Amino acid sequence: MNPRTAHPAAQRALLAAFGVAALVDLLALAVGYDPAHTVTKPLLMPLLAAYAAVRGAPRLLVAALLFGWGGDTLLLSDADPAFLAGMACFAAGHLCYLTLFRTYGGRKSAPRVRAGLLVVGYAVALAVTVTLLWPDLPADLRVPVACYSALLTAMACAAAARFGLVAGLGGALFMVSDTLIATGVADWPQPPRPDFWIMLTYVAAQFLLVQGVLGTLAERRVPAAAYREVRSTTP
Repeated sequence: MNPRTAHPAAQRALLAAFGVAALVDLLALAVGYDPAHTVTKPLLMPLLAAYAAVRGAPRLLVAALLFGWGGDTLLLSDADPAFLAGMACFAAGHLCYLTLFRTYGGRKSAPRVRAGLLVVGYAVALAVTVTLLWPDLPADLRVPVACYSALLTAMACAAAARFGLVAGLGGALFMVSDTLIATGVADWPQPPRPDFWIMLTYVAAQFLLVQGVLGTLAERRVPAAAYREVRSTTP
């Protein structure tokens, strides 16, 4: 049975559970009800990972989401060690994404000119962001944040170059979410309810990355299956 069509009821149930948890979490942040956020935030990535697994996702995609769960859980604490450990979890997740994109993204790669423009654009965005944030970041976080930002930028660029628009948008939103976190650490002015915007862009980012990867892989399986079917029915 094709992984894309396997267990459709389980797929729908897990996707619905993820959607409900995300909605409750965002509503809790919008109204400032922290206890609900503490409960729902750690549920998001395991539910999305389970949905991806039922859809037949590569293990690297599931691993990236579970590393995100580790980061989400650690960042519920305001302690500096928890922040660094959470950043390390997300960095591991980005490494999983990068390996996934390199392994499975070859046939969807962007043309060289477009890929070059993506690299230049993301490199400029990284340089500008780190340069502006650097003086206002705590001294002990400057290098870790800069290294993490470089890894995140590479992931976002690879998502767009190798898996197309949907995954690319997910990577870009991941950058927006983590940039909001970094500006908060740097004590820059924040929008009202900054945690709401951080989680909104983060949840959307992870969901779009999953959908972009699974959609691209499914598109590749369909022509191959159709070709085998035609060959099997040819006299």
